[in-house]
Amino acid sequence: MRDHHEDARLDALHQLKLLDTQPSEGFDRITRMASQIFGLPVAAISLTDRDRQWFKSRVGVGHDSIPRETAPCAQVAESSQLIVIEDFQADPCYANSVLGRGGTRFYAGAPLVTHDGFGLGSLCVLGTEPRKATDAELAALVDLAAMVMAQIELQHAFGRIDPVSGLPTRNQFRDDFIDLERDHPGEQRFAVVVDMARDDQISRITRALGLARVDDFIREASQSLRVTLGPGRVAYQVGNAQFAFISPPGVEQMAYVTLLKSSFEEMHASSSVRFVTNVAIGVRSFIVGTVSADDVLRGAASAAQDARSAEGSIALHSPANDTAHRRQYGLLQDFGAALEAGDQLRLMYQPRIELATGRCRGAEALLRWRHPRLGEVSAAEFIPIIEQTSLARPTTQWVLDATMDQLVTWDRAGIEPVLSVNISAANLSEADLIERIQVALSKRKLAPERLEIELTESAIMDQPDQALAMLRELADAGVCLAIDDFGTGHSSLAYLQRLPARIVKIDQAFMRNLTQATGPDFVLVEAMIGLAHKLGYRVVAEGIETSEAATILTKLGCEEAQGFWFGRPMEAEQFAAWLSDRQSGRRVERGDT
Repeated sequence: MRDHHEDARLDALHQLKLLDTQPSEGFDRITRMASQIFGLPVAAISLTDRDRQWFKSRVGVGHDSIPRETAPCAQVAESSQLIVIEDFQADPCYANSVLGRGGTRFYAGAPLVTHDGFGLGSLCVLGTEPRKATDAELAALVDLAAMVMAQIELQHAFGRIDPVSGLPTRNQFRDDFIDLERDHPGEQRFAVVVDMARDDQISRITRALGLARVDDFIREASQSLRVTLGPGRVAYQVGNAQFAFISPPGVEQMAYVTLLKSSFEEMHASSSVRFVTNVAIGVRSFIVGTVSADDVLRGAASAAQDARSAEGSIALHSPANDTAHRRQYGLLQDFGAALEAGDQLRLMYQPRIELATGRCRGAEALLRWRHPRLGEVSAAEFIPIIEQTSLARPTTQWVLDATMDQLVTWDRAGIEPVLSVNISAANLSEADLIERIQVALSKRKLAPERLEIELTESAIMDQPDQALAMLRELADAGVCLAIDDFGTGHSSLAYLQRLPARIVKIDQAFMRNLTQATGPDFVLVEAMIGLAHKLGYRVVAEGIETSEAATILTKLGCEEAQGFWFGRPMEAEQFAAWLSDRQSGRRVERGDT
């Protein structure tokens, strides 16, 4: 009959990941102390495995293990009791044991017991002469055994076993990966990361039911994962709700992926939170010995994130996607330094033209980044990344300060354009944004109407009430407001008419095919211009690249336009020269600036 207690005891021992590990001075110090207290030549910290006694620490012993059968340390582990054998030759159980035949006559062993009551082994001392043990010696041995367990539990607490799931952690994955490289170099394997729930789903459970319910979910998931993997397979908890494991050798990729998909669909179907969570699985293939443990985990975790938008919620690691994600992260890391460097960021200026008169009313300030290693980085690449981080505030402040400093410089040269600046949805959460803008304008003695703030329709609708309150404050301060990318968001007309904006900028997507006064693009643009006028807005069309589009917009009553047909984004000096030429009546060839 199967001994369930012994199975549980062995599981507790193996979970600690102590067997066959390197010597540790912390354990050796305790072993030496036991030897010195008893005045005996041999002492050991002995762990009772399935069929052997393995020595985590030893003094006076040349080998690192002996058979478990007839070993007194096994009796100590099984009984969790202190055992003393005063004379091996007088004890029928041990006289003919491995130790007895080797000349051992005296043994004393104190149990190493977990909080759950499982005996792992013993701290033992051995001698070659029969003897008795004093009460003081035995008390000291028991105390030293407790110190060994404290040391084991301390190691266990420092990142080896997750206290909630009971699974080995990422630190243990790294150690086991080293063993895999040593024992199976060159093998093809797969690393799998199972992401049980998105961060927002975990947050929702926490807010509704508390952290204890999340712990229950993690325990339930880890138990299901153990069952799914079966005996002999190790799973690791590598994130809040992320688990990882390594495939067995000799499996074919697509067959393995199909197996994973069906197994985890069944696993999720039985989850108590299956209606509020969804599982995503990432798979990373690798050759053992050619890639680090951290890189394997990172690649599989990245694939799990890709799986959230993939059919079947399972995805293979994509080197192309991985490269893109790493580049994004690298840009994010580098941009913080760019803000402080002083020579990487600059503004360029794209003119805005009044269609009826051809007069330049101002320009849009556009942030540009010349990376010291990568060269020019597109704003379309780095700005969306920055807007999602704490860099949004200092970036917007840098642009505002640089814009207003440029206005001051141009004022001294007799050039007085209006400059528009984009802010992001993240900036709407900055309670002091309006005050900072007002202080900056006042410090430079600039009239508020010289600055125009642009906010996209989507950004406004992300936080409509907050946006409305802030935009009203800006309008009260005399700063002109513009709704950027009009027509691409999901704003309600009822909300738009409440905004204190003066300008709407129709997105360039509607201008690309605007070549004649017919067709769906013309109808859309005509309707948007008419609607904006009825709501009291001045209209600016973006992305104008042809004379046909400029002519059509003029006939439709669109007030202003910007785009390559009138002028590309220019450096400050180039824009000043361009504007001076235009104001003096000199011809500027359209489309080639």
